[in-house]
Amino acid sequence: MANMNMSFDRETLRELADEGNETALDRLADMADAAGDLGELSELLDEGCMHAGFLLTRRAAAARDLRELQWISDAGYDEAGNELDRLLKGNGESGSDRPL
Repeated sequence: MANMNMSFDRETLRELADEGNETALDRLADMADAAGDLGELSELLDEGCMHAGFLLTRRAAAARDLRELQWISDAGYDEAGNELDRLLKGNGESGSDRPL
C-alpha cells in the first residue's frame, strides 16, 4: 500500500474532478505532464485547473515559447503573463547595457 498514490486510474480521477475535487484535477494535470500530453494540459487549463497552467507555463518558459505563454496567460493563468514579460524584458536588455 506504500505506492497507493500511483494506483489511481485516470477515470476515477476524472470522475472526482468532474464532481469538483480540485486535488483530483491537479493529479490529472500531473499525469498529463508526465506523459507529455500538452493537449490534455490545455484542456485542464480551460477547465480552470491552475496547476495545469503552472505546468504549461514551466514548459513554455523553458522552451522560450512566447506565443504559448501569451495563450496560457489569455486562458487565465496570470503567472504566464508575468513570465512572458520577464522573458521579453530580458531579451530587450541583452547587450544593450554594454559599454561601447
